[in-house]
Amino acid sequence: MPKLVTVKRIEGEHEKAVEYVKTHILLPSGLLGLICLVAGAGTLIYQFVVEAYSWFAFSEVTGLLVVGGLLGWGQTRYHKYLVREHPEHFASRMKIYSRSSPKRTKKELHAPRLEHKGQKFVPLFYVLGIAMLLGVSVTSWLSGHVAGVAAFCMPWAGFYWAKTFFWRGVIAPTRRGGKTR
Repeated sequence: MPKLVTVKRIEGEHEKAVEYVKTHILLPSGLLGLICLVAGAGTLIYQFVVEAYSWFAFSEVTGLLVVGGLLGWGQTRYHKYLVREHPEHFASRMKIYSRSSPKRTKKELHAPRLEHKGQKFVPLFYVLGIAMLLGVSVTSWLSGHVAGVAAFCMPWAGFYWAKTFFWRGVIAPTRRGGKTR
């Protein structure tokens, strides 16, 4: 009997982790990716009409999208690892966010400590990733081939769209009968 209860609890944590990913990672990523893509594309259209748009600008914009996409892919791989190996991390966050603010206690505001190999390098990788996105944006803008708004928005568009794209297939919608597509 205890094994059945444990399996049921683990499945419940996995379901809550998946719900957290859908609500707090995929939804904002899709929305922010769309905003960045529309702003960047609008700026590039303006640049094409008013100013010069060369092959250098095209290659730089493509590079910005690829760099952002690679960083989004890397973060998605890490989050997939957390959902697969440590679903309690995201499940506890979903439990915290599902309660209204007045009902939360100070004890609940902190998610349980996550322990895995390489944990101490995660904040460093986040800071390096943000610095890389900002660095390639500034470099592209200062080169003069790409307008500032497009240089800033395109790597973030690549980042957020990669996160949205690489979660597909992992979180498949369920059909009737409990089977996934």
